[in-house]
Amino acid sequence: MSKFSWKNVLIAGTAAGVISGLVKLGWENILPPRTPERNKTNPPQKLLEQMGVPAKLTHATYTYSGEKLPWVSYLVHFGFSISFATTYAALLEKKVKWLTVDQGVPFGLAVWIAFHLVIMPLMKTVPSPKDQPLEEHVSEALGHIAWMWTNNEIAEVVLEQLRHNKKEH
Repeated sequence: MSKFSWKNVLIAGTAAGVISGLVKLGWENILPPRTPERNKTNPPQKLLEQMGVPAKLTHATYTYSGEKLPWVSYLVHFGFSISFATTYAALLEKKVKWLTVDQGVPFGLAVWIAFHLVIMPLMKTVPSPKDQPLEEHVSEALGHIAWMWTNNEIAEVVLEQLRHNKKEH
């Protein structure tokens, strides 16, 4: 058994978090979780506004290919993704099997339930689960499965490569 390495965990978690964050954004492009009206202020923007960040900043955009894109939302999105991917990579590295079972699918569903059905509704960042449309639940549940499965696959490969590279040197 190899020695636990925070450096490896941070590298694997960052790589997995960036890639899985892109997967989740792509997922939401095909199955949008929110109505256009609710997406005028998306959950990351709303959360920041609840913390006192002015709407002028939370709704700041950059333009690419004629599209206005919410860079502040992306910072929150990728920060969340990298944080959870790094936590998950640490669980993989420590071989915590009961939390990393089935390529992370149960872990992803647990994150969805905790944040989208409990924490954010309690904080009034998103509506109560009963007031969220079925499409939102379907998109978010399946999106969290794809997101955490991606975290699992990327983190496992990167951790293995880093262990292998260490053995060679």
